[in-house]
Amino acid sequence: MTKADLQEFLEFNRKKTLELLDSIAKRPNPAAILGWRPGPGRAHIAWQLMHVAATDDRHLYVRMKGGEPHSADLVRRFAGGSVPDDDIPSLDAVRSYLTDRRQELLAHLQGLTDADLEKKPNEQAPWVYREWFKVLAWHEAHHQGQAHLTLNLYRITQEPAMEKVGH
Repeated sequence: MTKADLQEFLEFNRKKTLELLDSIAKRPNPAAILGWRPGPGRAHIAWQLMHVAATDDRHLYVRMKGGEPHSADLVRRFAGGSVPDDDIPSLDAVRSYLTDRRQELLAHLQGLTDADLEKKPNEQAPWVYREWFKVLAWHEAHHQGQAHLTLNLYRITQEPAMEKVGH
């Protein structure tokens, strides 16, 4: 798998995630949709999507580059091990975090050579770069699917019957 292939997967997955966000933006009361939980203690859509961006942030800046997160407060709130809270980010905040972190991840990928893809960025790294970018693509698809399911559950349980026709 080449750098171009990895970039294509990462771009495709992010496009699908942003399309999900676009579909939420077109619905009545997108803020309620972003914050709706399918059950007690379950993650809302905003958490799922911010988690994807926070994972890009943590993996790029902390785990690959060995520094601090770009947005430490968001990584603390949304990265792995966090507990979803009721402070729901806006659609614009979610879109911005997803877009910015993916652009930076792709820029890092572009700065690597083909030989770099077969190396770990540091001794503590769990994977070589090629595998790592695949894991990040899989991670996004996993959480985008959870967000999509949560949107479907919201629609079936919270929207009036007329809203469901044709969607």
